[in-house]
Amino acid sequence: MDELNLLRQQHQQQHQHHLVVRGLGEEIDLEIGPGDDPSFPSAALVGVTSGHDPTDDHKSLLIPCSQPTADGQPQPTPPQVEEHEGLLRLPGQTKKKKKVVKKWREEWADTYKWAYVAVHDNTSRIFCTVCKEYGRKHRRNPYGNEGSRNMQMSALEEHNNSLLHKEALRLQTASKENAQPLEIERPVYVKALSKTAASILESILKRDPHEAEFIQSIQEVVHSLEPVLVKNSQHVQILERLLEPERCFIFRVPWVDDRGEAHVNRGFRVQFSQALGPCRGGLRFHPSMTLSVAKFLAFEQTLKNALSQYKLGGAAGGSDFDPKGKSESEIMRFCQSFMDELYRYLGPDQDFPAEDVGVGPREMGYLFGQYRRLSGHFQGNFTGPKIFWSGSSFRTEATGYGLVFFARVVLADMNKELKGLRCVISGSGKIAMHVLEKLLSCEAIPVTVSDSKGYLLDTEGFDYMKYSVLRNIKAQQRSLKEYLKSYPNAKYIDNAKPWSEKCDVAFPCASQNEIDRAEALAIINSGCRVLIECSNMPCTAQAVDILRTAKVVVAPAKATAAGGVAVGELELNPEFSLMQWSVEDFENKIQDAVKQTYDRSIKAAQDYGIMKENPESLVHGANICAFLNIAQAMTDQGCV
Repeated sequence: MDELNLLRQQHQQQHQHHLVVRGLGEEIDLEIGPGDDPSFPSAALVGVTSGHDPTDDHKSLLIPCSQPTADGQPQPTPPQVEEHEGLLRLPGQTKKKKKVVKKWREEWADTYKWAYVAVHDNTSRIFCTVCKEYGRKHRRNPYGNEGSRNMQMSALEEHNNSLLHKEALRLQTASKENAQPLEIERPVYVKALSKTAASILESILKRDPHEAEFIQSIQEVVHSLEPVLVKNSQHVQILERLLEPERCFIFRVPWVDDRGEAHVNRGFRVQFSQALGPCRGGLRFHPSMTLSVAKFLAFEQTLKNALSQYKLGGAAGGSDFDPKGKSESEIMRFCQSFMDELYRYLGPDQDFPAEDVGVGPREMGYLFGQYRRLSGHFQGNFTGPKIFWSGSSFRTEATGYGLVFFARVVLADMNKELKGLRCVISGSGKIAMHVLEKLLSCEAIPVTVSDSKGYLLDTEGFDYMKYSVLRNIKAQQRSLKEYLKSYPNAKYIDNAKPWSEKCDVAFPCASQNEIDRAEALAIINSGCRVLIECSNMPCTAQAVDILRTAKVVVAPAKATAAGGVAVGELELNPEFSLMQWSVEDFENKIQDAVKQTYDRSIKAAQDYGIMKENPESLVHGANICAFLNIAQAMTDQGCV
């Protein structure tokens, strides 16, 4: 009787599911159980381990829970049972379905972002956020590879391929298309603009209401150009034409992994404007890559190139392919398949691809090799650090060094210098590491770097020895936590960003929109007074407004990238041999380009009544100067 009471207590505990959000490692029913199938009797079943064979974990004893009588004593259990297929069951009963209990493992939290946990019929289930359905209704076993007919297909792929899920997506899309335009929620924070500027932005919102990144980048530029549009009404039509890309290419990229399984990703290339010359812009391989991101990056690159003294158009592109966790051969096959389609739109007089997130020297080499094979001739029109096909040995340093030089110019106008200032850096990629390196040579005190899991803080500041350790960690693709083994006094803060740390200058080098409203307030409270944008559009629109209200000087990425843009454009000119430059000549060239870009931006702002003391002068001046250069070319070339 004691054993039966124990089983009854265990059964009651298994059915007490009240939490909507499950903790890691907490047991949860994922398959059908009592009440889900009519074949289950009214008596509840409980599972206990069969003691006769400890090696078979899946074998269990299924017996009905004893129900108490009127006097409180449990009813006797029939003594006759028979064993069938490893299970013990009562005579006369039909075979019962097993009750499977699995754990909500830690890795599932990242894999199943489409899922949420809720209680259904007193049992916790995992539901789809789109279909609002659960369990086997999503085909086979969507909760892990165990028991899946295709052992290599991930649970997320199984879920997305299910007919039920596709039908739910179709209905969801149809409901959005049938909705009234006024009822569509705007994806970005919209600022108060003048009537003319607001009408331009409104037309973009109606045309591309779901392209949040692209709309956000346009909004800032339109806001800066308000005095230009008021002064010359002809620029309104030019701006409307400019905001529509010249060409957008979307194509399928099929590739085969090392197991012989086929995959497909989506490729993008947006040639935004060729008014000033052939397009040039990066390629990004990242899961977040969309058409909206490609258009936003191409638009930003168009203005960057227009702001420099070397005239080129702007482009950007890439794929939602994630190179992390892929083998060398898989990355090579993907790059070759990607170039099979893209090569048609590239050429020395048309488009020059360059590096971006997820695309480094290895990927650029594979892409160029396939381009050379398909085009049938060798053209060094791919920008990158490989000497034998692009001509530059300083390409990777140019952007990072230029960011620090730009910070030095900004501080000089404030009668300050970098020496001794505490600097916070986000990211730990190529650009972030070169920013850190050049800050050390300027005797600044960089104290942080970060990755997708958190940030590393060394309150004493990094030095050249610590920088060498960090560089080796990144070269071996290890976690920043490895740094603590060499320097235990440092700290690694999980699931956080470094903007609350005390600093004088901030260098956001990670990704777009990494600084939101809360982080902007943290930057202000940390004592920061200068923010150098290293990545494209690192601040949300709300964050930008907060920083400007607090008089924090924001140097826009269009201007701060002058060093990388200058060297990238110089290496395309056959008259220049960067191989013959000394380090001093190289840095002097970058500093000249940075100083000229800064002066042009300040002058353009002053021409339209925005004084240097205004914290928005750099942002507005860079946008105005770049637009006027493009507008002049578009006016000369007519309506094309």
